[in-house]
Amino acid sequence: MTIAVYPGSFDPITNGHLDIGIRAAKLFEKLIFGVYDTPAKKLLFSTAERVEMVRQATVDLPNVEVTPFSGLTVDFAREVGAQAVVRGLRVGADFEREFEMALMNKKLSPDCELVCLMASLKYQFLSSSLLKEVASLGGYIDDLVPKTVAVALKRKVHSRV
Repeated sequence: MTIAVYPGSFDPITNGHLDIGIRAAKLFEKLIFGVYDTPAKKLLFSTAERVEMVRQATVDLPNVEVTPFSGLTVDFAREVGAQAVVRGLRVGADFEREFEMALMNKKLSPDCELVCLMASLKYQFLSSSLLKEVASLGGYIDDLVPKTVAVALKRKVHSRV
């Protein structure tokens, strides 16, 4: 069985993440969204909340699993038997960062391949950070995230005011 992991903090999952996940799920027999437990950035949602949002967003994808993880992505991939890591690329800066990570990951785990999917044009600008900023300022985000995420995000940012 060909298994891939799609790692990220998904804080929160956006339609851009979901688009990459849907497309990757068509390429692999099983796709595991790996929700990174402890990224080096400030998170709005807990790990449990992020896992649940990703699960709700991917409920209609039968070959998708959602699992929290910590540590190195290549170690997580090895633990779940994945042969590939999926990443989405938006702009040139994404490529440079992903290229650096790919080289390090290849050094750490030579058998694990990196598969990069280009973000769809309508999501080229979208990031979770930008999304959270717009939501905190009352901007319209409903067409950028799954409905359950829009509700959770609005509730979270308005409870912090």
